[in-house]
Amino acid sequence: MDAPVEQPEFEVIVVGASAGGVSALQQLLAALPADLPMPVLVVLHLPRDRPSRIADLLGLRCPLAVGEAEDKQPLAPGTVTFAPPDYHLLVESRSALALSVDAPVLFSRPAIDPLFESAAEVFGSGVLAILLTGASNDGSAGVAAVRSAGGQAWIQSPDDAYSPIMPAAALAHAGADAVLTLTSLCSRMKGLAR
Repeated sequence: MDAPVEQPEFEVIVVGASAGGVSALQQLLAALPADLPMPVLVVLHLPRDRPSRIADLLGLRCPLAVGEAEDKQPLAPGTVTFAPPDYHLLVESRSALALSVDAPVLFSRPAIDPLFESAAEVFGSGVLAILLTGASNDGSAGVAAVRSAGGQAWIQSPDDAYSPIMPAAALAHAGADAVLTLTSLCSRMKGLAR
C-alpha cells in the first residue's frame, strides 16, 4: 500500500489575479481555513489612479483578517494582505513586506511577478504561488522563479478561468505543480489548516 503524499510545509502563499479576479478571489478567500498558519499575499491588477476598496469587499466572506499592505508592515500568519493601487507588493524579509514604485511590469503596478519573485527569493521552497484568471502574461516569470526556488505553483485551469490568457501563458512558460479548477483550488486551500 502506498504511503499518503505528504503536504509540503508552506511558509507563505502568494496569489495573483487579473481580469475576472474579483469573483475568483471571493471564492478562494472564503475557502481559507480560519486557522491558516501562514500569511497570504495578493496582487489583483487594479486601476492606479483611485483608491481601492477590494480588501474591504473581499474581507466580508474571508475567515481571516484582510487588509491593504503598508510599507514595512510585519508579515503575519493567518492574514490576507492586498497590494494597494499603484504600488508593487514585495516580500522584503521573512518578517516584513515592502511597497515599491518601480516601473510597471507588463503595464501593471501592482504586478504579480515582483511579488512572486521576491517571495521566492526570501522563502525558497516554502512558497505556494497561486495564479488565477487574467488577461496578460504577468505571473509567468514569477511562477518560474517560485518553481526554480523549489516552491510550488498551483494554476487555475485556463478552461475554467474567466480569462484564460494569464494561466495559459504561465503554463507555457513555467509549467505548474497542479492545474486545477477554482473549485478544486478551494478544496485544496481547506487542507492547509494547522
